[in-house]
Amino acid sequence: MAIPEEIINEIKYKNDIETAVSPYVSLKRRGKNLVGLCPFHGEKTPSFTIYPENGSFYCFGCGVGGDVFTFTKLIESLDYIEAVKLLAERSGISIPESGYDDSYSKLKDNIYEINRETAKFFHEYLMSPDGKWALDYLKGRGLSLSTIKHFGLGAAPNSWDSLINHLKSKGFSISDMLAANVIGKSQRGTYYDRFRNRVMFPIINIRGKVIAFSGRAMPDDDKAGAKYVNTADTPVYKKSENLFGMNFAKNSCDERIILVEGNMDVISLHQAGFTNTVAALGTSFTNEQANIISRYTKEIVLMLDADAAGQKAVKRAGEILKNTGLEVRVVVVPDGKDPDEYIKKNGKERFDALLNGAVSEIEYKLLTAVSGIDTDSDDGKVQYLSRAAQIIAESNDIITRDLYIGKMSEKYGISRTAFNAKVEEIRKKKAKANRKKEINNIIHPKFDNSDVNPERRKYPSAVVAEETVISVLLSHPDFFEQTYEKLKPEDMITAFNSRIYSLVCNCINEGNNPELSYFGESLNTAEFSFLTSLFNSESGRKNSLTVLNDSIKVILDEKTRIKMLDSANLSNDDWAKCMNDLIENKKRG
Repeated sequence: MAIPEEIINEIKYKNDIETAVSPYVSLKRRGKNLVGLCPFHGEKTPSFTIYPENGSFYCFGCGVGGDVFTFTKLIESLDYIEAVKLLAERSGISIPESGYDDSYSKLKDNIYEINRETAKFFHEYLMSPDGKWALDYLKGRGLSLSTIKHFGLGAAPNSWDSLINHLKSKGFSISDMLAANVIGKSQRGTYYDRFRNRVMFPIINIRGKVIAFSGRAMPDDDKAGAKYVNTADTPVYKKSENLFGMNFAKNSCDERIILVEGNMDVISLHQAGFTNTVAALGTSFTNEQANIISRYTKEIVLMLDADAAGQKAVKRAGEILKNTGLEVRVVVVPDGKDPDEYIKKNGKERFDALLNGAVSEIEYKLLTAVSGIDTDSDDGKVQYLSRAAQIIAESNDIITRDLYIGKMSEKYGISRTAFNAKVEEIRKKKAKANRKKEINNIIHPKFDNSDVNPERRKYPSAVVAEETVISVLLSHPDFFEQTYEKLKPEDMITAFNSRIYSLVCNCINEGNNPELSYFGESLNTAEFSFLTSLFNSESGRKNSLTVLNDSIKVILDEKTRIKMLDSANLSNDDWAKCMNDLIENKKRG
């Protein structure tokens, strides 16, 4: 392993899985294990399981799994080595610098340093006489100097190489600057600053590190092209997994978090005292961003534009937030203004009143559903009430449904009984469709690991046998010698299981106990999650030796059968050997 195994084991021993998970997931004991709502996907019924006995976790909903290092890696958006380092630091364990390949980790450290130095360069330029044009723009948008400094705002000179030359003087390489995405490379092979003549917004993660930039063009710059230029995904930044302003909002969001659309909205609201405001980063709101917010608060207020795009964004965010456990409320800013414009024109008190008047998601949908419909006409009334029934039927809370059924009936002068019947009719149809979907998922499971083993559907019986062999060996490494004597990695039918089996065999053959942490650097997240499911499988726990031998026989028989099917390409000697193997396998059976 890259990091010595004894170091890995010590870190794992001092960071038990339950302690690592409990700050992010509310766990309840179920027998010898613990369960909770998965932090990696939305769900209402707990399918996230902790196995304290072997220090692993597995979600039966989304199929993610692993050990304490995997959990830390995923929940903190780190790579494997960074997760190990973080847990080592938490437990006061030092990792020797030699003995492992940390080139990728060093690259990430260099990118962090480049970003920090770049942010400093942009801010110093903004505060210099040459940057007065950008400072005047920000002041004209109503920002104070203290707010500008608080967010580390800056400006990029109208130059093709100012930043490159500055970073070179600090000892950074061109290759690392490219990896950080602060410079670009032309078709002619020359290098240039990516951000030019723009106001710069550094993007800072929840651990306080600069991870990316967003550059806004000046309103009068006809040659700027796109209004915003943003850092592309890099080894330290994925826009779908971060939120602008979250580094500050996480410290003041006990009651709620406000989600707005733009960076300037966030900054203006923070300046006015609403420091619990965040924004998505140049992308639609994502599941990852919803999961981050759900770790810090219980309520989210969506404050998005009132136009058609804003309504669509609210609908999408509502779908994503549905299973996070967060209470969702919506604010419609009057006159189609964005929060930045509204708070400048009307002040903090009016904005606070607007915020306190936030409606529930269902009420927002009912308000916007009337758009384009003449409810004074009978046809229009029927059309709107049909939409309203669909919206109310989405709620699984009987009290909420009853409340809005009553409101709609009273407002539009229709029979409460008739409107309730319409809502229940829709719910029955939806329940029937869901049952059909559930049955289909049982017959064709969504999480069948076909992504990690694409040959699963081609050789279903062999794959089950291969997985059973691996599972038994993980639980009973003392069976290794007799298993390896009968079954070599090349005897496995599928390439993926052959690789996993080989890793397990090498681990045991080297005298190591096959713990999950041994395989952490050899497998990607999906593969490691799959191995975790085998590690906790019950298939090989009972009558394990019998099950093991039966599975080996299935694999060898299948291998012989495949060869026989390909007999047209076999020599006489190979064909005779296949026949002999088949006879011997039958005798052993």
